[in-house]
Amino acid sequence: MKFSSKEDIDAPIEAVFDAISDFEMFERSAIRRGIEVQRADEAAAVAPGLVWNAVFELRGKRRDLRLQLVEWDRPNGMKFDSESAGLNGDFTVELVALSPRRTRMSVVLALSPKTLPARLFLQSLKLAKANLTKRFKVKVADFAKSVEERQTRSA
Repeated sequence: MKFSSKEDIDAPIEAVFDAISDFEMFERSAIRRGIEVQRADEAAAVAPGLVWNAVFELRGKRRDLRLQLVEWDRPNGMKFDSESAGLNGDFTVELVALSPRRTRMSVVLALSPKTLPARLFLQSLKLAKANLTKRFKVKVADFAKSVEERQTRSA
């Protein structure tokens, strides 16, 4: 199952890349939503190989997720792989400079099942795909708007 969205952001590509690579901000945001997040590596610098472990409740069950940064191409984007008990996921963010002050951000989330229960779970999500796609696009648009607001405040 695949979700994708594109947003044009009124900010330079470097500023957008800095926003999408602010991992501490994303960690704090997840913690505020009740997700336990821990860095699982000792690396000080941002580079492929960074790993996070997350624990959260979904549909009444405790879920464990491992997220790893696998590609880091400043300022063009990054890619993460995730793994849980039954699902694998690829999360890709690509940036393209449309002009010196405008950037297009493309976000793709692809989920694939590893087990039969995960396959059934994805089938149930497909029934609500239109609603989930809409929610995904709204979240990406909200993030793009926050990057623009951050850029105008700092300018």
